[in-house]
Amino acid sequence: MQANRGRDTGPELAVRRAVHALGLRYRVDARPLADLNRRADLVFGRAHVAVFVDGCYWHGCPVHHTVARTNESYWAKKVETNRRRDLDTNARLRAAGWTVARFWEHEEPAEVAGEISRLVRGVPRQTAPASRGRAWGSQHP
Repeated sequence: MQANRGRDTGPELAVRRAVHALGLRYRVDARPLADLNRRADLVFGRAHVAVFVDGCYWHGCPVHHTVARTNESYWAKKVETNRRRDLDTNARLRAAGWTVARFWEHEEPAEVAGEISRLVRGVPRQTAPASRGRAWGSQHP
């Protein structure tokens, strides 16, 4: 597991480039709350927006998650633990007044960046995203 990156993954970098191109600036791999040892992929401090780009395997994407071929029970428990921690993180951040946005690694970076921009700039969405499977992390942690 040491080879698995905790930050600067391909999907995360693509989202960061797209968000930066829209003129937004952010902190990378930072704690939104100093007393909570959880890190968001992008943090917009003034807007109180924490963005997470979740990997399909590690966070149990309903579309792309695959069951491990070896040590199946260990990996199933690992993914379930990740999902519970994600839910806990969302709840704690929201209780502290933060907006939490979670996206899957397979989502189109330009669309993700557009949603992040609307959140950070406080622009209401016109319509719900097409078949994203969740709105701002409500269904997925």
